[in-house]
Amino acid sequence: MTSATLLSLPIILCLGAAAAGQLIPSRAWPRRWLALMTMMAVTVVGAMLLVTVRRDGVQAAQMGGWAAPFGITLVADLLSALLVLVSGVMGLTVVSYSAATLPASREAGAYYPLVLVLVGGVCGAFLTGDLFNLFVWIEVMLGASFVLLALEARQEQLEASIKYMSLSLMGSVVLLCAVGLLYGVAGTLNLADLSVVIPDSDQPRLLTAVSMFFLVAFALKAGAFPLFFWLPASYHTPPAAVTTLFSALLTKVGVYALARIFTLVFTRDTQLTSTLLLVIGGLTMVTGVLGAVAQYDMRRLLSFHIISQIGYLIAALGLLTRGALTALIAFLLHYIFAKSALFLVSGATARVTRTYDLHQMGNLYRTQPLLAALFFVPALSLAGVPPFSGFFAKLAVIQAALRAENWAIAGTAVVVGLLTLFSMMKIWREAFWKAPPENQPQEPSRPLSLGDGVLGPCMAMTTFMVVLGVGAEPLMELADAAAGQLLDPGEYVQAVMGGRP
Repeated sequence: MTSATLLSLPIILCLGAAAAGQLIPSRAWPRRWLALMTMMAVTVVGAMLLVTVRRDGVQAAQMGGWAAPFGITLVADLLSALLVLVSGVMGLTVVSYSAATLPASREAGAYYPLVLVLVGGVCGAFLTGDLFNLFVWIEVMLGASFVLLALEARQEQLEASIKYMSLSLMGSVVLLCAVGLLYGVAGTLNLADLSVVIPDSDQPRLLTAVSMFFLVAFALKAGAFPLFFWLPASYHTPPAAVTTLFSALLTKVGVYALARIFTLVFTRDTQLTSTLLLVIGGLTMVTGVLGAVAQYDMRRLLSFHIISQIGYLIAALGLLTRGALTALIAFLLHYIFAKSALFLVSGATARVTRTYDLHQMGNLYRTQPLLAALFFVPALSLAGVPPFSGFFAKLAVIQAALRAENWAIAGTAVVVGLLTLFSMMKIWREAFWKAPPENQPQEPSRPLSLGDGVLGPCMAMTTFMVVLGVGAEPLMELADAAAGQLLDPGEYVQAVMGGRP
């Protein structure tokens, strides 16, 4: 299979299947199976792409036969290929969970085509080789997310959708302005070409100003301080399957974009950008975890933890060392699986208790022992307790901060980890350990099993975390290789530009 085929297939499969899904009869089972088969195919192609990049180096293809930097470039290094694979895995997991939890009327509508469009947009953002198409793919992704957020048309969903859409569009305007300004200064938007042109520019102050536009735009997309307030106001309103997909992929595109442009394009004034990223990362960690500690709605609590964990990623990027970028990539993978597992478990918990209010839950460790175990493992992993993946990922971030002698970030990471453990144990105490409230029916509900289809995706995410913890050494080796490509973009530039100067 050629590089062009491997690079374009994830996008073509998702968008083609989304279009086909709208043409077939409005029934649940054909649309469900089309989405399942598509996500399986994307996962397989993502795995093949990762193996190819690991074996043969960075892969690039020029669409339409136009040579870079004039045409549309698709390019995958280890980070891009890894995230495409993860996108396929998460799409498959969410579609499987949706099949077990959503009513048939919802499955028969536009739900699965919208999921496919969203995953296709995410894959496009990870694979594109120029900033304008990055903007386009982000808008494709956001357009699908707007509709998914308000698909049930409940009042709280419509209100959340308006907030989310308004702030996201503000970020898109800032991003489009940044893209236009950069093109005016550099005369190109191809990322590889920019990495060659920018260091020789005679307008360093203007470029620094442009980089701040990109920082604001992508920080908003990532849910970083102080631009995160849209996230906890919206992520708790859609079905658990949709929230899981949003948590796993949407904010990660913002983090990926920050990592890409500040290691490939804006590498001239690293002291300023590193300082800003460290401050933003530290404040994001603290504000996110404090918001989580104060919550008693299970999904709102977990939504605030999305923010706090994003802080670790941005702080690691701010350190801008190979060890820190290795930690960023390892932490990103752990975080996607841990947070997804917790949101899936929250949906299963609400299926049993018919509420997300922790005050109205209790005694689930006796009535739902498997569900309790599937919460306990990702909860400990998210908090960074050994031997799960979160321990090794957080330890790598803290070690990178200590090597850089950034005691503030190292200390903040430790304290936020302890507060994360506190909030996870609050969920355990309220939902699983304490006696049920008096107004709760005394008859125990039937224990959920893997045969119900609800716990299968939860089990898969939990298994991934255990595997990442047990196999931490291969993971860190892969993350280190990806970090090396980020810090030394020569291979990336050569793959895209070929012999062009």
